[in-house]
Amino acid sequence: MNALSTDPDERALARQGRMAALVAAATGLFWIGAIWAGNAMDWPQRTRALLDLVALAGFAFVLIVTFRIWRARRKDEG
Repeated sequence: MNALSTDPDERALARQGRMAALVAAATGLFWIGAIWAGNAMDWPQRTRALLDLVALAGFAFVLIVTFRIWRARRKDEG
C-alpha cells in the first residue's frame, strides 16, 4: 500500500489501521495506569477486575478491527 494512495478503499483501510494502533496504545497505557492506581490506592479486587475487563474489551476491539482489515486486503488481492 502506498501512503499516498488515492483509492478510497485503501485510504479507509489505512485509517482503520491507524485507529486500531491508537486504540491498542491507549488501551495498554490505560491498563498500566489502572494496575498502578489499583496498587497505589489499594482498590478492591472487584474494581480491579472491572478495569481488566475494560482493557480486555479494548484489546478485543483491536483484534476484531485488525482481522477485518486483513480479510479486506485478502479479498482485494484474490
